[in-house]
Amino acid sequence: MINRRTFGKALGLGAGGAAAAPLVGPAGPAQASAGTEQRAATAAAPAAGPAPRGRAGRTAFPPLQKVRAGLLEIGYAEVGPAHGPPVICLHGWPYDIHSFVDVAPLLAAEGYRVIVPYLRGHGTTRFLSPRTFRNGQQSALALDIIALMDALGLEKAVLAGFDWGARTADVIAALWPERCKALVSVGGYLVINLEANLQPLAPATEHAWWYQYYFSTERGRIAMEDKSKRHDLTRLVWDTVSPTWDFDDATFERTAAAFENPDYATIVIHNYRWRLSLAEGERRYEPHEKRLATRPVITVPTVTLDAERDPFTVPGGGEAYRDRFVGPYDHRTLKGVGHNAPQEAPEAFARAVIDANHL
Repeated sequence: MINRRTFGKALGLGAGGAAAAPLVGPAGPAQASAGTEQRAATAAAPAAGPAPRGRAGRTAFPPLQKVRAGLLEIGYAEVGPAHGPPVICLHGWPYDIHSFVDVAPLLAAEGYRVIVPYLRGHGTTRFLSPRTFRNGQQSALALDIIALMDALGLEKAVLAGFDWGARTADVIAALWPERCKALVSVGGYLVINLEANLQPLAPATEHAWWYQYYFSTERGRIAMEDKSKRHDLTRLVWDTVSPTWDFDDATFERTAAAFENPDYATIVIHNYRWRLSLAEGERRYEPHEKRLATRPVITVPTVTLDAERDPFTVPGGGEAYRDRFVGPYDHRTLKGVGHNAPQEAPEAFARAVIDANHL
């Protein structure tokens, strides 16, 4: 159970709005970059007193780190004790690691080692070779995180995410359960079945996916490559999928900086075209995709979260995917919360992580 007093301190909501304690990172393995010695730096101090939702005082992580992992050099934030139970938090689109800027210190205050990586094509994550195909398919992203765990010497971790991040965590939990201590998945079972994706959805659901179809056109690809149009498009997505979140311009701009990655547009376009069978994947991932096409069950302890105001949340309180989770399980609905669940409801998300770890 979360200690509410600890939570208050981590959020800067204690007596007099005192700043949170320093968030100290671990020593890390030999592969970590030279920036490692700075990891004991504290995160930005939060503002005094409670803040409106979406305008919490914390705005930054300690200095970011990098590590070579598989096909990538992955940029990531890390907070919490070096030997704490590891938690990997995975962001979605169009978001970045700042979706967890409030979640991470809450978990660190409870003794967890929290790792928040930029997915391929985002932020400071880079491909090691210019010849590597810029692939956005689901198993490629999942294997990136397995490679990150290997590089950091993590046998297993709690995996928690939303959107692309939830799908990535689901894939790992389904195909490599030995690497997943527990799972928190916003939206439930998000593993893509390419054959099923050829079938139309309800009109209201299709309407919410407008950008997926836009990206299937050359107009959409050009828009994503144009800095100004990409900025306005992603901001529109934020506004429409989180209708109750009172975020300010600075909050969006901090995340939008991650979209300047040179591979961002290519990865995003490939991801959405691949899931509609409009772009080919790679042969190296075909065995994994064939297994995922069978909709494998997830056996690890899991908490699924449905965001009430997220237009992508499936009706039915999780019943649509309940049969895919056969291990210890809990389901929760986040009332009044939109798509960016961890940033809109950080305490509820952090509590789900801790509870999943103890199922």
